Amino acid sequence: MKFLLKPVLAFAMLAMLATSAKAQEVLKVTLQEAIQIALSENPTIKVADQEIQLKKEANREVLYGLLPEVNLVGSFSHTIEKQSFAIMGEVMRVGTLNNASGGMTASLPVFVPALYQSMKLTKTDVQLSLEKARSSRLDMVNQVTKAFYQLLLAQDSYMVLQKSYKQSEDNFNIVNAKYEQGSVSEYDKISAEVQMRSLKPTLVSAGNGVNLAMLQLKVLLGMESDIELSVVGNLKDYEMAMFSRQAQPQPEDIVGGNTTLRQLDLNKDMLQRNLKLKYTNFMPSLALSFQYMYTSMSENWRMFHYKWNPYATIGLNLSVPLFKGGNFSQVKQAKLQLKQLDQNRINAERQLKMQAQSYLNNMAASTEQVVSNKEAVLQAEKGRVIAEKRYEVGRGTILELNSSEVALTQAKLTYNQSIYDYLVAKADLDLVMGVEDVINVEEEKK
Repeated sequence: MKFLLKPVLAFAMLAMLATSAKAQEVLKVTLQEAIQIALSENPTIKVADQEIQLKKEANREVLYGLLPEVNLVGSFSHTIEKQSFAIMGEVMRVGTLNNASGGMTASLPVFVPALYQSMKLTKTDVQLSLEKARSSRLDMVNQVTKAFYQLLLAQDSYMVLQKSYKQSEDNFNIVNAKYEQGSVSEYDKISAEVQMRSLKPTLVSAGNGVNLAMLQLKVLLGMESDIELSVVGNLKDYEMAMFSRQAQPQPEDIVGGNTTLRQLDLNKDMLQRNLKLKYTNFMPSLALSFQYMYTSMSENWRMFHYKWNPYATIGLNLSVPLFKGGNFSQVKQAKLQLKQLDQNRINAERQLKMQAQSYLNNMAASTEQVVSNKEAVLQAEKGRVIAEKRYEVGRGTILELNSSEVALTQAKLTYNQSIYDYLVAKADLDLVMGVEDVINVEEEKK
């Protein structure tokens, strides 16, 4: 008996562990947790972070230009025919058969204006990469937020339709029982059955919508489709947050946080640095050079027996540009690019302000609609109860009962849609304003 008990206990423990592991596969996330997962796992964000590292390495490469450059050099030449010249009627030949040299050379920039401007240009380029990475994060926050809200809307709509279908099914059972007793007409039975069956395709479509919204959210979170995911909360949880945020930003506030305008400003800085870099083509440059060499000249091929003679030199190399026609054209092009960028920024700021105002208007309209739709839900629930009581006592018709149920379903769906519209407009406004924080339902409840 003891020998049988141990395998049974082991099998039971394995079954419990398997059940526990299966239960732990369901990952429940809030909006804040979903955003954090996306910012750490989504490939788009990883690529943006790697781009920053690339720009930093490019900046280090320019900085290395300030360090001396040291090289080992060597050369060997064989004279096929020696040079000759005539003097006093005789032809003289000069030179040796083999010439070899080798040693070390070094150069150090002393005054190179182009290098200094390139350093400043790459620093601005790193800042631009950081802003582009911030833009990617803002866009990811916006996408995940709207996908999260879309999933909440799909789930809430599915629950509303489920309740409506269950109610229509209960109504059909009641009407069918009365029809079998002969207390209602066949028309009432048919109307109740049609009402019930007409909701089934809508319910199935709503279920598919939930699955699609879930898959979209998983893609943004960088998850595999087979991972069980569950979102916390529903749209009604965000109703209080809508009314607790009284101080709304103004369209003029986008200048400080909007990532598009920031990138345009950084691009302008880069163009200004580039213009200064073009001006350095007209400036002189100075470099320090040093070399330590060994040379040997011989008339034979016994290289290991060559006599090597050392020598060393140090000097300054000055380069003063006098004329190059292309430099003037490059300066003019850089100035034209600056003017174009100024006009593009003015146009971009106007469009962004218009978008911000549009989102604010949508938020205000959605807030009013939520208040109205919430009252409509209460009235529709009351109307359905009245229609149900009237039909039970024989003073109402099946059409009134069906109409009251349809009105209640539509009111609930419209109520959820109005909250969703507000939240989407708020997410888009945050993207335009450059705000990374999202509505925290738990903090709003506190």
